[in-house]
Amino acid sequence: MRPENAARFDQQFAPRIAEAIAACFAATVHTEVLPYGGPGHPTRVRIYAAPLDKLGHYPHPLNLYLTWDSDEIERLMDAQGQTRFARYLAALPRKLSAWTHARELDFLSHTQGEPVALIGGLDFES
Repeated sequence: MRPENAARFDQQFAPRIAEAIAACFAATVHTEVLPYGGPGHPTRVRIYAAPLDKLGHYPHPLNLYLTWDSDEIERLMDAQGQTRFARYLAALPRKLSAWTHARELDFLSHTQGEPVALIGGLDFES
């Protein structure tokens, strides 16, 4: 990925993803952007929370990282990128729900099956 596109993604796109995800949950679920660190160290959005007592479905606190395919990030920089990205943000609640069912994640109790989870190589399809 070109460094200027990685920097633009870190500054313009990743924070909006983190904000959109955080808006799907109570204030007890947190997000943060971990910027691009060079080849092999992609931009990550971390989703984390302390487990809610008595409701825990899985043994570990929520600690999930998301990364996106570098070609997908490059495609965001073209003329249709902003429109595509807006549709992606609107689809995030549905995507989060799908990840809950496909993986050992329980956003309601803030727990997950593994100590750390990574959902990588994501695209920006809605």
